[in-house]
Amino acid sequence: MAHRPKRTFRQRRAHSSDSDGAEEQSSEPGAPEEQTAPGLTEEGPPSGGGRLEATARRGRSRGRGRGRVWASSRRAAGAATRTEGGLSVPESRKVDLSTDEEEDETIHSLENKDDQSSSSTSSSSLEEEFSSVVNIPDAAFIQAARRKRELARAQNDYISLDVKHTSAIPGMKKNSGEDPESEPDDHEKRIAFTPKSQTLKQRMAEETTPRNEETSEESQEDENQDIWEQQQMRKAVKITEGRDLDLSYSSEPQTVKKFDTSISLPPVNLGIIKKQLNTRLTLLQDTHRSHLREYEKYIQDVESSKSTIQNLENSSNQALNFKFYKSMKIYVENLIDCLNEKIVSIQEIESSMHALLLKQAMTFMKRRQDELKHESTYLQQLSRRSETSTNESLAVDEKTQWILEEIESRRSRRRQARALSGNCDHQEGTSSDDELSSADMNDFQKTQDNISQDHKKIFEDVHDDFCNIQHILLKFQQWREKYPDSYYEAFISLCIPKLLNPLIRVQLIDWNPLKCDAIGLKQMPWFTSIEEFMANSMEDSKKEDSSDKKILSAVINKTIIPRLTDFVEFIWDPLSTSQTTSLITHCRLILEELSTCANEVSKGKQDLLKSVVVRMKKAIEDDVFIPLYPKSTVENKTSPHSKFQERQFWSGLKLFRNILLWNGLLPDDTLQELGLGKLLNRYLIIALLNAIPGPDVVKKCNQIAAYLPEKWFQSSATRTSIPQLENFIQFLLQFAHKLSRSEFRDEVKEIIPILVKIKALNQAESFIEEYHLDDLTI
Repeated sequence: MAHRPKRTFRQRRAHSSDSDGAEEQSSEPGAPEEQTAPGLTEEGPPSGGGRLEATARRGRSRGRGRGRVWASSRRAAGAATRTEGGLSVPESRKVDLSTDEEEDETIHSLENKDDQSSSSTSSSSLEEEFSSVVNIPDAAFIQAARRKRELARAQNDYISLDVKHTSAIPGMKKNSGEDPESEPDDHEKRIAFTPKSQTLKQRMAEETTPRNEETSEESQEDENQDIWEQQQMRKAVKITEGRDLDLSYSSEPQTVKKFDTSISLPPVNLGIIKKQLNTRLTLLQDTHRSHLREYEKYIQDVESSKSTIQNLENSSNQALNFKFYKSMKIYVENLIDCLNEKIVSIQEIESSMHALLLKQAMTFMKRRQDELKHESTYLQQLSRRSETSTNESLAVDEKTQWILEEIESRRSRRRQARALSGNCDHQEGTSSDDELSSADMNDFQKTQDNISQDHKKIFEDVHDDFCNIQHILLKFQQWREKYPDSYYEAFISLCIPKLLNPLIRVQLIDWNPLKCDAIGLKQMPWFTSIEEFMANSMEDSKKEDSSDKKILSAVINKTIIPRLTDFVEFIWDPLSTSQTTSLITHCRLILEELSTCANEVSKGKQDLLKSVVVRMKKAIEDDVFIPLYPKSTVENKTSPHSKFQERQFWSGLKLFRNILLWNGLLPDDTLQELGLGKLLNRYLIIALLNAIPGPDVVKKCNQIAAYLPEKWFQSSATRTSIPQLENFIQFLLQFAHKLSRSEFRDEVKEIIPILVKIKALNQAESFIEEYHLDDLTI
């Protein structure tokens, strides 16, 4: 159904509420009133024009009371209207009456004119204006207008007119010249209407009002029925027109078919057909090319969309990357804080263990030097007494006597232990003499256990992620697998050794490389964890300068070598073969098998080897002492002087062996200087020259030659030995001459193999020719 378009202003209810009437009655009675005939007041409902004007004023008053913005704009518009002298008629309501909706617009025009007539003082002038503008319709026209108005009223399209006012406020014109902003609102003042002459419109409204109330429902149904009939008629007309067009179109071919056969058609030849086909083909090719361009464009759009999706996915990965890097940053910061807090405890326990071992080593060294001093003094006193040939007893102080007894007691216990083990080829003086008393041993073990307990409590309150090397390396391994570029750009391989240093030092607190039963480095947990981390590296295994492959070397250089250096400088006893063998085993593993990067390990290696050389020099100077006694004194093998000299020689020979065990780790020049120059030529050969020729001297010479490294003589291209062995070769020749003139002539054959081993070939050939030892071959 077609309806009238709604008005642009705000809709109101058709009838006023009781509250509106209450407001009007409560207005001030003394408000200004429009000029009307004095004394003309009557009770009852006002006229149609009065209702219209009252309703309009009430609508304006309600509009002002709704909001501040609306009130200010509407108040200004009302003031402008009143300054003109009356209510103006909206231009939208002045519609031509000649249209299809002429009846409705006529009624609205009558209403507007009625509003203007209520503000004028003369009713005759209003009738003249009304008659001059609008022609009075007949009864049928008015009836149709009434029906449309009732329909609009039912739809709340405009304000209802049947509103009753009981009183009005006079003096409206009096305040028309005042400021419109200062006058009261419409809802605060009451408009008074006086009986006046009714216009034609008012009389028509009074006549139609009762009928409207009776036939409102009927008129609405009739109006709806009329609209529906008109719509159906319009549809029928359109359908008929369409059919006529179809019939006319369909009839054209029939008329074309009935053309006159006598009319000749234009000639058709192959050229025209070819031209048309070429034209058609050209159009199709153009269309195909346009489709190809569109297809290419669509392909580009698809590629662009894919790239956009990839970028968006990468942007989402950026959030994950940031989250991972932030977690790693927090983890490393917490790890560093933990290690900084625990490093003090680690250093204290490390110092305690080092002090305990140092105390034990110094105890052995001081006891050995004191015993050597007291025993040497005692033997010197015995020699002086034998020279004076006095029968007086030797006065020995109690301390010396106690020391000598203690020395002999330990020696007897060692002999018993060797006898039980079946080691009968042992020489006196080759024992380390590192036994402790039971009380001292218990104190040492108790202190060591306490330190071990404190060592286990360092990280007992720390989570495994911050104290377990395997867990820590697993964190960095995840970083290396997920983001290898950032991992290698951050030089993590240089940071890991520093982070692991305190944790490795904790594991090395109870590690003593001087003990034969000490655990090897390869069996330690930190070593295996680092090896696994290096094996899982994503870098090319063929790349020699791989950064992760340097982690183990860096750990050894920064952690293991400094600890070994401390043991060498302060705790290692070069006279102990067991300590030297164990130390060499660990050093050889570290310096030879694990020195993959010589540049990084060179400094630590040099410091370690330098400390080894310094410690051996100190041992040669402080611990080697071989006394020289008269032959008459040492001829008796059971004499104290002879036993003491033998023990000291074998002790020096033991140190000679321990020094040469460093072959392959220390340079050959250094070993030759220490072993041959400082020890063999200065102490051992002098003792051999003073010894009585016999099988014992041959045995000692064989031991010296056995301890010499074979590689010193393998590369010799000449038939001469190394220069540092020249004194030893001369001693062998002299000793062979003495044996040849003694009862031990058969022992001369034992000298020739020694000369051959040390590459003294020329001397050996001369000796064979001189003594006609043709059965010996070189």
